[in-house]
Amino acid sequence: QVQLVESGGRLVQAGGSLRLSCAASGRTLSDYYVGWFRQVPGKEREFVATISANGVSTYYADSVKGRFAISRDNVKNIAYLQMNSLKPEDTAVYYCAGNGGSAYFTSKYEYDYTHWGQGTQVTVSS
Repeated sequence: QVQLVESGGRLVQAGGSLRLSCAASGRTLSDYYVGWFRQVPGKEREFVATISANGVSTYYADSVKGRFAISRDNVKNIAYLQMNSLKPEDTAVYYCAGNGGSAYFTSKYEYDYTHWGQGTQVTVSS
């Protein structure tokens, strides 16, 4: 079983940048595709970005396309979410998630993920 731990969330001003990290332990992250999701209290969790196990395939929600970038370092067992040009509406708890799959597989659906981190809070002030 892989354990995922997010970090990097904090308070930032609108227009600023943050990089979130998702550190894996217990299994090598290279066996897993990874997704980032976010949730605001009272709302459903929503998809943000996903990356395949080999790092070749990525996919983004329209709301973050061009501003966020997902990446991974399979040697360090860490996945990242680089967030630029942040907006107040990006404020949420951000979760990373993973599951085993073929090298190029990605998914924007929560039900495709079996392992979840505890989340990290990102707050963007206006």
